[in-house]
Amino acid sequence: MTEGRALSIIELGEVRDEPVSAPPVRRPRAAGRPLRSAAVLVLSLVLLAGATPTAQRTVSVVPASRMSTAYLAGDGVFVVDPPAPEGDRFLTAYAQPSATGVGVRRRWQAPLARTGNYLDVRVERGLVLTLAVNAPNRLFQTTAFDAVTGRQRWQRPGALQPATGGGLLVTNSREGGSGRMSGIEPDTGRLLWSVPIPSSASPSYHLGPDGQVDRFVLLQPTGEVQVYDAGTGHLLRSVDTLPADRSAYQRAQVVDDLLLLVPPGSTRLVSFGLADLEPRWTAEVTLVSHVLGCGGLLCAVPQTGGLQVLDPATGAVRWSASGQEVLADVRNRRLLMTVPGQGYTVWDAANGQGRVELGEWSLLPVLRPDDPLVGVRRGDDGRMVVAELDLVAGRTPIVDVLPGIAGSCQASLPVLLCQRLDGTTALWRLTR
Repeated sequence: MTEGRALSIIELGEVRDEPVSAPPVRRPRAAGRPLRSAAVLVLSLVLLAGATPTAQRTVSVVPASRMSTAYLAGDGVFVVDPPAPEGDRFLTAYAQPSATGVGVRRRWQAPLARTGNYLDVRVERGLVLTLAVNAPNRLFQTTAFDAVTGRQRWQRPGALQPATGGGLLVTNSREGGSGRMSGIEPDTGRLLWSVPIPSSASPSYHLGPDGQVDRFVLLQPTGEVQVYDAGTGHLLRSVDTLPADRSAYQRAQVVDDLLLLVPPGSTRLVSFGLADLEPRWTAEVTLVSHVLGCGGLLCAVPQTGGLQVLDPATGAVRWSASGQEVLADVRNRRLLMTVPGQGYTVWDAANGQGRVELGEWSLLPVLRPDDPLVGVRRGDDGRMVVAELDLVAGRTPIVDVLPGIAGSCQASLPVLLCQRLDGTTALWRLTR
């Protein structure tokens, strides 16, 4: 299979922090001989040039049609062709150029079904995994391709995520019907085990130290909470949480090492230890939408907006915020909060104080959970300003200022993938 042609351009970038500092105060003219002053000036310029190299960006065009969708995954770029009632449709894999590379290089191309909407492309366990949804039943389907050759390995209904121990966990939930939670052997797609999912339940997952799923929780309509091993599918423990009312609706969620239950009425939050399913505490938190870990605490997001931050050991409310604030992200005990149309603010997770304004940005999807947060916005000249949102320092250092960007950007610094105004897709790699 021949390699795809790619265009690579070297551009000068603009790397600075906002706001721009004031012009330096002019120093008094030094006395001395003109030739000596000139020599000192030339030497200073040479030393400065060597100490602060000019920032550059490498721009590589990704061969993709205007209607195709490109995904940044692993160390590559993957292009999914649009649906095609007639003709062929492909998934094409390209290698990202190195910092000194000359452009993207096509690795392989694999045929796809002509219909179906693709939602994501990921790289896991030496596989390229595509997630598609098919109308009219709206069922998810995952197809696995060999990451080196592009050969299709297997295809299964449901969405995948890596499990501790080297396996893959498939969640196949069907609205109004029975679903399955299954363990899959990555190389062959062979079914290792399977557990039924209640039609009204949404599985919740616990991540191990490696960031992969090691346990999952199912809440049965009877009120029984079941904890399963994600590697084997074995039932580890269970507890009855609705001894009096079997028909009442409730929700369960795993946050760190706690199982949190929103009982009927949504007027409180009940905590169990995930390891033993023993009750820990009950907190009066009304109309909880969801809960997430935030800097060693629990951030409970009410359906009516705002935030309540709880002590995970006791359930006591440490502090709360009412109003239109929305929790956008959590990094290193810092909360990224936003009010739509009013920009982002960094809050201290411990007490809600130390608020630093970061301005208005649009957050980009990032490749890995620990990738720096990246925001973009239009400059006055129409170019796209790209910045890292540093929550710890409370700063937004500018990464680059890109001309001709339409949007649909993804980031994994120093790499950016965007669609341009002329309909082409390009990959930027910042070097400095």
